[in-house]
Amino acid sequence: MNKAQYPLLQKSPHKYNAIPFDQIKNEDFLPTLKVAIESAEAHIEALKANQEPPTFENTMIALETAAEDVGTVSSTFYNLLGAHTNEDMQKMAGEFSTQLSRYSNSILLDERIFERIKTLYDQRQQLKLSDEELRILETSYSDFVRNGALLDNEKKEKLKTLDEELSQLSPKYSENVLKATNEFELILDETQLAGLPESAKSAARSAAEQAGYKDKWLFTLHAPSLMPFLKYSQERELREKLWKAYSSRSFKDQYDNQDLCLKITQLRHQRAQLLGYQTHAQFVLEKRMAETPQNVHAFIKKLLDKSLPAAQEDLKNVQAFADTLDGPSPLQPWDFAYYSEKLKEKKFDYNEEDLRPYFKLENVIEGVFEHARRLYQITFKPTKDYPVYHEDVQTFEVFDESNGKFVGVFYCDFFPRESKNGGAWMTNFHEQGLFKGEVMRPHVAIVCNFTKPLTDTPSLLTFHEVRTLFHEFGHALHSLLSQCQYRSLSGTNVYWDFVELPSQIFENWILEKESLSLFAKHYLTGETIPDTLVEKIKNSSQFLAGYNSLRQLNFATLDMAWHDQDPSQIQDVNEFEKQATEKTRILPLVENTNSSCVFSHIFAGGYSSGYYSYKWAEVLDADAFELFKEKGLFNTEVAQKFKTHILERGGTEHPMDLYKKFRGREPDSDALLRRDGLI
Repeated sequence: MNKAQYPLLQKSPHKYNAIPFDQIKNEDFLPTLKVAIESAEAHIEALKANQEPPTFENTMIALETAAEDVGTVSSTFYNLLGAHTNEDMQKMAGEFSTQLSRYSNSILLDERIFERIKTLYDQRQQLKLSDEELRILETSYSDFVRNGALLDNEKKEKLKTLDEELSQLSPKYSENVLKATNEFELILDETQLAGLPESAKSAARSAAEQAGYKDKWLFTLHAPSLMPFLKYSQERELREKLWKAYSSRSFKDQYDNQDLCLKITQLRHQRAQLLGYQTHAQFVLEKRMAETPQNVHAFIKKLLDKSLPAAQEDLKNVQAFADTLDGPSPLQPWDFAYYSEKLKEKKFDYNEEDLRPYFKLENVIEGVFEHARRLYQITFKPTKDYPVYHEDVQTFEVFDESNGKFVGVFYCDFFPRESKNGGAWMTNFHEQGLFKGEVMRPHVAIVCNFTKPLTDTPSLLTFHEVRTLFHEFGHALHSLLSQCQYRSLSGTNVYWDFVELPSQIFENWILEKESLSLFAKHYLTGETIPDTLVEKIKNSSQFLAGYNSLRQLNFATLDMAWHDQDPSQIQDVNEFEKQATEKTRILPLVENTNSSCVFSHIFAGGYSSGYYSYKWAEVLDADAFELFKEKGLFNTEVAQKFKTHILERGGTEHPMDLYKKFRGREPDSDALLRRDGLI
């Protein structure tokens, strides 16, 4: 075992033990993982060989710290696999996941380790543990039981086989989606650009030039290119072509994910049954605020009862408006964004493109930083002291304004490229908590796919992109402000239907004049966004609330359909999806399109049986933000309570207990419906 030749296993030469991206080579990942696992296994063997009676120190802390190098290697690999991948990494992803699965199971299914944990668990009331120590003991005991510690040897072997199979499938699913997304190109000439705003045309012209197309305009399936085209293009046939290409990715093409959808859900179901659960959803939800599939179904139904009639009314209004313009009837999916945008312009007297000049990316970044300073007294200092994995990545050091203490390292990666997955997410390169004998501050990243700057124009964001930045920054604050002892409980290591609260509540500020005036300034004149435009943004915030809510409920329903039954009888992925989403679909069904085959959240992103979490957390964030609205957007007392009871505590207590400490009561379930104007 030789750690010396692998940079990720050495003390970093950079400040605060930052990841040495400048030294990492693709070919080193698997050998590095192998050495890291060997080191972890040596620690585990020492733990098992310890003849002394189990204590929190010699068992729980020993287990918590045994695989620190494994964590560094795996987080670095998977973060790069999503944000800056290549063929070599994609090829090794399956083997990488398999090695991690084998290691994980070697721990979770080990009788001697479990016996030591169980001994402590049975004595837990007499051990005088801190709240966090008790939580980590109870969580560990539960994790071992839920993942097979009580199975007999034959069933343990079966579980290992299932986990190894599953570990290879999700990376392949993601790879297929990325390749299908990157492959499509819509190459147009100037006569086909009617209706498109200058920002979309300039970006498409630049993309075409970079791709080697002379005097052409290139549109792709990446969001900054796709969304403006569907909203503004007057060329209906081209909107249809682009929408169908987007909605048929990885479905009946060379990157088809149908078999993977079936295989993944079948293996998950078999695993759940092996562990004594009726369905995968029942297994997952046991460790969620929702607790049971029945509660999730009831939650979805309650929202659906209000959202469906509102969505039908939204569609009726858009159709009626389209009729006045001699538009198609019935509206097709590639028509809805176009005509709803036109209706919004007429109803509220502004165009989404009117906002872009006020949302220069650099100004919005400064805006989120200023919100963090006013609410939580932290500051962000740009720095070039850290290596990055791509030239687009920016780095910042974060400090506590009140005492100058270091809070963490913050990475920002904003622009789309072929090596990056679509969407937006927050992640950690180092989590806050005990690491190499010291409590370490976190290294946090947000990864997005925003409108790129052009030669003569900076990156000017859409309002949706501004919302996305605030959302992901909310997640980042959850990690950056964490004040826990142990990494496994710190930051965003909370129940998945609670993890979206810090991100979604942060979105609320961008609808407020007091907030927008801090950063929404015209990129040419420096003029602050006019009050009239702010008022229009606020007045239009409930526009299509029913339709947008129904869309999220459609995904949540599809997720539960896949995971709260025995999927072995599903023969046809598309037919199954049609039936599962029938009650949440109001636009015409289009043949040869499919959502399941690109539903990375649930098939490759950890949200299986958990997509409802977005709506669940919306209830929490709507209720929580009402307190800020009542006391003041930047009220230090309310912000301090949110920081102390939510952001700093990670998963050290049950999320409902944390929420009640912040709010003084359980959340009002009608808060979301009030905010959306649905009651």
